[in-house]
Amino acid sequence: MSIALYRLGQAIARRRGLVVGIWVLLVGGLVGGAGIVGDHYDDAFVLPGTQSQEGQDLLQERFGQTGTNGQLIFIASRGAITAQSNAQDVQRISTAVDKVPHVSMSDPLKADNPVVSDDKSSTLGGIQFSQEVPDESTLAAVQRAAEPPAQSAVRTSVGGDAYKATADPSKIPELIGIGISFMILFLTFGSLIAAGMPILTSFLGVMATLSAVVLTSSVVTVSSTSPTLAEMLGLAVGIDYALFLLSRHRAQLATGVSPREAMSRALATAGSAVVFAGTTVVIALTGLSVTGIPVLIVMGLAAAAAVTVAVLIALTLLPAIALLLGERLRPKPRRLRRKAAQRTGFAMHWVHGVTKIPALTVLAVVALLGLAATPALQIELALPDNSTAPTGTPARTTYDDITKEFGPGWNSPLAVTANIITSSDPQGTVQKLAGAIKEVRGVAAVPQFTPNSGADTGLIQVIPKGGQTDPSTAALVQRLRDDAPALEKKYGVHDILVTGSTAINIDVSTRLASSLLPFAAIVIGLSLLLLMVVFRSLAVPVKATLGYLLSVGAALGAVVAVFQLGWLDGLVPGLANGPIVSFLPIFVMGVLFGLAMDYEMFLVSAMREEYVHSGDPRGAVYGGFKASSVVVTAAALIMVSVFVAFIPGGSSTIKPIAFGLAVGVFVDAFIVRMTLVPAVLVLLGRHAWWLPRWLDRALPTVDVEGAALHRKVAFQDWEAGHGETTLFARDLVVHAGDEPLQLAGAPGHVVRIDVADEADRRDLGLVLVGRLRPAAGQLVVGGLLLPEQRGSVTRSTTLVELDTDEEEASVEDRIDARARLAGWSNRSRRDLAERTRA
Repeated sequence: MSIALYRLGQAIARRRGLVVGIWVLLVGGLVGGAGIVGDHYDDAFVLPGTQSQEGQDLLQERFGQTGTNGQLIFIASRGAITAQSNAQDVQRISTAVDKVPHVSMSDPLKADNPVVSDDKSSTLGGIQFSQEVPDESTLAAVQRAAEPPAQSAVRTSVGGDAYKATADPSKIPELIGIGISFMILFLTFGSLIAAGMPILTSFLGVMATLSAVVLTSSVVTVSSTSPTLAEMLGLAVGIDYALFLLSRHRAQLATGVSPREAMSRALATAGSAVVFAGTTVVIALTGLSVTGIPVLIVMGLAAAAAVTVAVLIALTLLPAIALLLGERLRPKPRRLRRKAAQRTGFAMHWVHGVTKIPALTVLAVVALLGLAATPALQIELALPDNSTAPTGTPARTTYDDITKEFGPGWNSPLAVTANIITSSDPQGTVQKLAGAIKEVRGVAAVPQFTPNSGADTGLIQVIPKGGQTDPSTAALVQRLRDDAPALEKKYGVHDILVTGSTAINIDVSTRLASSLLPFAAIVIGLSLLLLMVVFRSLAVPVKATLGYLLSVGAALGAVVAVFQLGWLDGLVPGLANGPIVSFLPIFVMGVLFGLAMDYEMFLVSAMREEYVHSGDPRGAVYGGFKASSVVVTAAALIMVSVFVAFIPGGSSTIKPIAFGLAVGVFVDAFIVRMTLVPAVLVLLGRHAWWLPRWLDRALPTVDVEGAALHRKVAFQDWEAGHGETTLFARDLVVHAGDEPLQLAGAPGHVVRIDVADEADRRDLGLVLVGRLRPAAGQLVVGGLLLPEQRGSVTRSTTLVELDTDEEEASVEDRIDARARLAGWSNRSRRDLAERTRA
């Protein structure tokens, strides 16, 4: 990977202006298209394969309920709502609402079973929208039509499912967060230009992603939360990835190399780590597909798209801009040395302190984070409803009025459908079934029950005693489903289904809870495998995964303590809103997995590189910490500031997610990666870097640390002093215990290697053509590194076995036979044979 990214840097250097132009046109086109099309967000959940969704589809088919619903509550300040003057106002308002295009409403007081409060002061009417997602103009028109006439004693409030439970958040906290990020970047780089580049490129990436999300909302169902999550994550990782790459570029410039070479090397080293880190985040977010919930899948894909764009911009646009700036980004050597000494001083005191008694550090960290995670054991999950909408919005005002006048269950009605095609008295059957349901524990009222026009399906509206997020409502849904077989047998009906938006939301929460363990298994398994491939170790992946679990536990514990248990309500009233949004645990787990792997990658890879060079496990921890701690600290502080910026103005859904991610990143970066990790590695010593040989051979080689680049540069330096070399090997060991080989062959020359054993001779040949991995050593064939460029080596070389038997074919025939096996076409076989003979 590092070699490919090195070549990418060289290519961008040649076409840097073109790269910038392409990105500007792409972002401009997406933004323009989004502005023309507009967003069509829909917060309704569709849950294929569940009873609630089956019932919802049945309602649309048999009762023609294709749009969304609203609620209009009428409250009389004088007299009863049924008094003549008040009743006339109710009728007048209902008629005005009914005249709004795409909207229908009837006078609630003239219904067969009018919904009137116990004190006769209020009535509740339903609004039917023909659109699945009513546009803002329609919603505003309904609100205007619902306004009571002057001097009326009736007060109205409009809300319900049609009205979003969110308000447009203030952008001021986000701008403050960006400002803090800029200051951190300035302190890190000591340059205004360098500090501004990650901010600029991350903004462009977020603009592209959000525009793509807006365009996608016209095609598939996208929730209103998706763009905010994509924006939050895109800004955080976009700035971080740019920081990692730009800091490595400036470090290379400080050594005196040209800007072109500095960026190519930065891409090959930090760029490889960015690709790995971004890939882990994307995989974790796409893992939301295990839920089987379309809206959440799209939400995960939107966030994954933001991360993907951030990676692409960091690998292409940022290098192009940096190369356009050229020498302006080169730091001054004296100032660089002074700042480096200042920054690494505290870091070295810290790492020496936490590794002085490593076992004590490990126990303290595990105990602290275990205690922080204990509130998570009390977590209650539910999807948000209008009870969590910002105070003063139509959705929240209507919810509070309905709860006060009628009870919380009237905000969360259930729908029960039944097949009554075999009944000779459809109306009577539905009425008897409604009476039986009314007696079920947890039911507050059954205000409506009716067969459809075809008299084959009955519909019963059921009002629970609790709201949607109340555990009693979920229990009622399950109780009705458990009682369905007995009710079907007693009343001669079939296929009783409990549905409605409330039942769908409850089923969504249930499915998310059941998906949590499979998702966690996928993430943990992926973490172990990826880190094993990268670090060639057993202990490092296990340690990293356990540390990740500690970070997740602390993050979820903090969210439950603040937003469910209300531990901070004394300082910031109103933070606690009841149950935690159902998809928060799985989303936070996915995002934190990727971010934790970021810090693990940038910190531990530097330690491993030091260990490979020195063989000193303790010194490797100190050297790697010194080399990477400053950048990791800056990256973590930036990410925390971005997440915190989304808390003050965020919705009830965004606030706990942003808070959880901020806590999780802080804990993972500073307590797990920069405290626990050094202590564990020092405690384990050399055992931290041990991997069974058989497993090392079985795992693929993925160079995310730029080791291949260092070897390639070293080979090029050697070749510059010794001439062009086709075959180069240093300390090459085919089998463990063999004598190391030193080889150097110029083009057109024959290199003779004496090997006594025939089997060893064949294995050496297989190693030289890239078909067998050696036990140790360095090998370059035709300028290609092994094993990193194995594919290119196997395509350009062949192994021909010769012996002295006169009956055997000639050398030329053997070459032709081998070429026929190695080539895909006649031309490629011919070219390979000719190159081999030469």
